[in-house]
Amino acid sequence: QVQLVESGGGLVQAGGSLRLSCAGSGRTFSSYAMAWFRQAPGKEREFVVYISWSVGITRYADSVKGRFTISRDNAKNTVYLQMNSLKPEDTAVYYCAAPEGSCGSRWYQASCYAYWGQGTQVTVSS
Repeated sequence: QVQLVESGGGLVQAGGSLRLSCAGSGRTFSSYAMAWFRQAPGKEREFVVYISWSVGITRYADSVKGRFTISRDNAKNTVYLQMNSLKPEDTAVYYCAAPEGSCGSRWYQASCYAYWGQGTQVTVSS
């Protein structure tokens, strides 16, 4: 049974930083891409960042490019999201996600991902 567990969310002032973690179990995550999505109140879930399984290719949403950094430690089956220069508009529940197989060109679409964590709340105050 595949499980993803996020941690590291919290309340931070604008301009601050947080690091989210996503620990996976139930399979060898080093063989799969991973992604982070977020969902703010009243809004649809949106793509944040993707990392491939092999050479660590990353893709970021324009809204977080230059501020967020994704990384992975395959030995620990864990993916990290370092978030710097946080803005109030970054406030959301953040979810990590893993696909069943390859997403191909759909790496930014939530529908590609079969497994989701429970989410961790990030609140950025102004």
